[in-house]
Amino acid sequence: MKTIALVAHDGKKAELLAWVKQHADFFQDKQLVATGTTGRLLSEALHKDVLCLASGPLGGDQQIGALIAEQKIDWLVFFWDPLSSQPHDPDVKALIRLAVVWNIPVACNKATADFILTSALVGQDYQRTVPDFSSHNNRLTK
Repeated sequence: MKTIALVAHDGKKAELLAWVKQHADFFQDKQLVATGTTGRLLSEALHKDVLCLASGPLGGDQQIGALIAEQKIDWLVFFWDPLSSQPHDPDVKALIRLAVVWNIPVACNKATADFILTSALVGQDYQRTVPDFSSHNNRLTK
């Protein structure tokens, strides 16, 4: 079962909820993880359990980042608001960075989320390449 992390800034929550409702059938057999209010709203909209972490500004972004680093997230959907300053902007950047570091698909807007969701790879048992950081981890021991 694929695990998808869903996050949205306040100005993008309605857009994320509308997108998820539009694709409700797709999400029924997925494990969903979300930050605070977004998770509660998703659970109500989909009538299914969503693992709700802390609110983004209270560390939810970092909790999702930790799950990515632990290989427990398969896809990150983060509808972030580029026109609104966020008190936790460094956490947002760190979260997106971790998605790139660990080679998981990341969608930061509806268009990209639509492309990923409709990709032929979504219906397959796609095995992403997990980077091997052993040389990086061992660089100080040599």
